[in-house]
Amino acid sequence: MTHFTQITAWSNVHKTESDLRAIYKQPSAGASTKCLNKLDEHSRRFIELSPFACLGTTGPNGLGDVTPRGGEPGFVHVLSSAHLGIPDRPGNNRLDSLTNILKQPGVGLLFFIPGFEDTLRVNGVAQITTDQPLMQRFVANGKLPISVIVIEVKEVYLHCAKALRRAGLWRLESHIDRSTFPTAGQIYRDQLALDKEATAIDQSLEKDARERLY
Repeated sequence: MTHFTQITAWSNVHKTESDLRAIYKQPSAGASTKCLNKLDEHSRRFIELSPFACLGTTGPNGLGDVTPRGGEPGFVHVLSSAHLGIPDRPGNNRLDSLTNILKQPGVGLLFFIPGFEDTLRVNGVAQITTDQPLMQRFVANGKLPISVIVIEVKEVYLHCAKALRRAGLWRLESHIDRSTFPTAGQIYRDQLALDKEATAIDQSLEKDARERLY
């Protein structure tokens, strides 16, 4: 069992950029100027190869929120050099990301490609649409998305490989045996105090993922 020490106050809390610059070097010229304001040929190709991205939004309470988004490579469509489209497929219907966008449309995207240590960061302003001609572009398994998130691109840049290299994310020897961690059914049963067998919950989750993937 992991034991946590309660800490009532942190020391040396930094509250201004000048505080941070006292402990961090100035960014290099390359790091300062690599941010683009549109999608170039390299970023477009990266997105076309990517089957997975994380979408960051901000809730009305000021808390950040990040959700995973996945599909076939290129499931996020480059609509123009300044616009991306993300299909919104069936999920848990909490609508966290979507309602966040309605109130605070600024979003951040982080694109991954299996085997690549680089990632691509895209920041922009989002809106949600059910425009039918646009929705038709995202048909998968014969099904339309529920809606499409359209992002007006404001910032684009390639992120260096250090984080994924430190993590060893794609190395097989870094993979952890899933059986060493409780199943989702066990976790939900415990967290929600459900009067239901974990196996039954897992079966229900698997059925939902199989039948409502698109």
